[in-house]
Amino acid sequence: MLEKIKIHIKNNFSFLKEKKLLLATSGGLDSMVMLHVFQQLGYDIAIAHCNFQLRGLESFGDQSFIQEYAQEHQIPIFVTQFDTTAFAKDYKLSTQVAARELRYNWFYELLETENYDYILTAHHADDNLETFLINLSRGTGLDGLTGIPEQNDKIIRPLLSVSREEILAFAKEKNIAWREDSSNASDKYLRNKIRHDLVPLLKELNPLFMEAFQKTQSYLQESAAMVEDATIMIYNQVVTQEEDLMYIDLKQLLRLPNYQSYLYQWLKEFGFTAWDDIYELVHAVSGKQIYASNFRLLKDREQLIVSPIEENAEEDKYEIEKGIADVNVPLKLSLCKVDAISNPSNTTIFVDEELLQFPLVIQKWNEGDLFQPFGMDGKSKKVSKLFKDEKLSLVEKENIWLLWSGETIVWIIGLRQDERFKVLATTKNILKIQLL
Repeated sequence: MLEKIKIHIKNNFSFLKEKKLLLATSGGLDSMVMLHVFQQLGYDIAIAHCNFQLRGLESFGDQSFIQEYAQEHQIPIFVTQFDTTAFAKDYKLSTQVAARELRYNWFYELLETENYDYILTAHHADDNLETFLINLSRGTGLDGLTGIPEQNDKIIRPLLSVSREEILAFAKEKNIAWREDSSNASDKYLRNKIRHDLVPLLKELNPLFMEAFQKTQSYLQESAAMVEDATIMIYNQVVTQEEDLMYIDLKQLLRLPNYQSYLYQWLKEFGFTAWDDIYELVHAVSGKQIYASNFRLLKDREQLIVSPIEENAEEDKYEIEKGIADVNVPLKLSLCKVDAISNPSNTTIFVDEELLQFPLVIQKWNEGDLFQPFGMDGKSKKVSKLFKDEKLSLVEKENIWLLWSGETIVWIIGLRQDERFKVLATTKNILKIQLL
């Protein structure tokens, strides 16, 4: 097995040879074999051990075991203890999810603070099979069937090509000591039931089941790569990106024979889960919305818009005192006196400074706000009507700010100047205000 792993690492992770590696080591069979392998292969390694304090004295026995091993073999070691039960309760997580969160957060912290390059975990082929079966039993897409990735950012799993049986045989052959986790014997968890009951049955039905499974998963991974390629190509035809907004052209989308699959691929990373509602949104009335934790999906005429959900600003009014030249919050504006008007536009206005009442105020618009559009002497118009005429989406309207002088709108910023502050032949002081 040592030679098999050596060849696998050479073919897939040759870059590890010159790196500093942290080995996630629980003291159990799998992690102790991984530790032994990387010792034998001469890598620059250290041990990272988490005590989750979930099994009483047994947890501290694991900690003592691995600390003594590190000392005996002169391997650097990092140990931490977590109150996993309290963390799970505070954040309303299952014990397993809480342990995973704590473990990987600490791993990444160690990488940064101790200048290590990668974390190695001892997941193996049977772990991959169990994960596949768990996802299959719960209902999953292609991603859930492709298994545990061999590399995920700084996390590397070098034993995924070997089975639990191979690891056990190797440990016995090399007289490698390890600690048994008593929780592994319990069928309280779904993974253990699959490990103890289902997997042995599958292997009994087909003695070469693991080889067949690994071949099938390789095909699934190839299919997933092909799906990703197709998704990217279609994305470029249907989706446009503007800063933090994503626009999906529904006319283009609905020409696709399997548009729901493309929507799933594009939107899953935003945390959306109500897929039936999302697919119905395509044909819904304009203005309907679906929310994820941090993003919103909006139907707006012939498009879907993905936008981040922003927290309410602490201040809803921002004042500009007389003489201020630059404004950075909530928008970037420049204000300066000029001698003449040049190239006015929706993003650059010229006003009679003597007509302004300072401090000027920037704030969001409200339903019922009125202004006099530039060029329409004496005629008022609702700000909301202007938005309708300009065919602004809900997201665009939410991002509009108004510049006020007292109780009067000076400028719908970036869109339209008010008539009442325009520069006349009699104007003595011209103020140029520009949206940057």
